Amino acid sequence: MSTVDASGAATDSRFGFGGLPGRIIQSAFVVPDLHAAIERWAGELRTGPWFLFDHFPGEGEASYRGGPSSADVSIAMAFTGSLQIELIQPNDNAPSVYRETIERRGHGFHHHGIASEDVEADIASYRTRGFQIAYRADVPTGRQVVYLDGGAEAPGFIELIPASPAMDELFTGFWKASIGWDGTDPIRPVG
Repeated sequence: MSTVDASGAATDSRFGFGGLPGRIIQSAFVVPDLHAAIERWAGELRTGPWFLFDHFPGEGEASYRGGPSSADVSIAMAFTGSLQIELIQPNDNAPSVYRETIERRGHGFHHHGIASEDVEADIASYRTRGFQIAYRADVPTGRQVVYLDGGAEAPGFIELIPASPAMDELFTGFWKASIGWDGTDPIRPVG
């Protein structure tokens, strides 16, 4: 994981997939049809393979805008270089950060994911800049992700992704599959 030199610059501490703690490691998009979006990204943009989490309600407890969240989504993840692309399709009409984006701006860009070494400290830092917690959920890597809302003028949410060894292992496995990917098996179910 990350170490910092005297100047504050990150030293040789990349994750296995090439990302750095404290930086954007993911860009995410809300889509109306996950399989059609995968087909476009795989065919036109040569991005894949896609790891599919079908009907992903999160793990354990989730909250949206301070209340419980029961939203059901399907997500798919793939790498282009060291950047992970996440596609998200809501499967119901339950209130969520995903439905909120569709209602505000339609389908398209949703969030940037930043690898956070200390989620609570990062939340406090973002709060000083006017961000509010919009969503929290437990994830399979054993931690919680947090979506932060920067207000109506922000282009999307910021997701704090815990920079854990389990996250690195999972994402690095997805990244390794993308190296030299020849287009076969574009969708690979997870779990």
